[in-house]
Amino acid sequence: MYCQPPRSRYIDERLEHRGVLFLDEAAEFGPRSLEALRTPLEDGEVRLARRDGVVRYPARCQLLLAANPCPCAPPDERDCICAPSARRRYLGRLSGPLLDRVDVQVAMRPLKDLGQVDVQPEGTATVRERVLRARAAARSRWSGTGWTTNAEVPGPVLRRRFRLPRAATEPIEAALHRGVLTARGADRTLRLAWTLADLAGRDWPVIDDVSAAMGLRHRSTA
Repeated sequence: MYCQPPRSRYIDERLEHRGVLFLDEAAEFGPRSLEALRTPLEDGEVRLARRDGVVRYPARCQLLLAANPCPCAPPDERDCICAPSARRRYLGRLSGPLLDRVDVQVAMRPLKDLGQVDVQPEGTATVRERVLRARAAARSRWSGTGWTTNAEVPGPVLRRRFRLPRAATEPIEAALHRGVLTARGADRTLRLAWTLADLAGRDWPVIDDVSAAMGLRHRSTA
């Protein structure tokens, strides 16, 4: 489901169970709507309080957020007319607790010349085959558990039953020690590292997968 403010003031995650929820101009949504996404992202369900109790709906979806770096959104960031405080306030609408539940953050560079338009990326069919192989590897790994993807697996299961060598998890340990990664973020980084390993055709994540997962959590540039 595609949502764009201000027409979509209320986000109904129930409609996106097992689908993709795309919020364009995410920083323009109201704080209540954005913060309401935290529980579905964490628990895969929406809880609605009613007079006679709480109703739970399944709402496990992939969330895609797109936002400009500032309100004026110029083609070239050097032409921005926003005050630094306005830029901070604008993206500050995407709160830390919400972004802590976003596994991949990418800052897009503006196109500088027409030559970049002609660059040929990998074909969709090639990428699709790689994703299908990665999905099959995850299904095989979690067969009999009720889970089919790495994203569904609780952190304690990954840390106990599929414990990685300390050398592989060193980037996570260092980030936790410096206070730049939360416990939730550490679990999500582990899940992403397993997915990167599956995409690369490896049975287990190596330190490069963990480092790449850390980089993707902290706004890598594309």
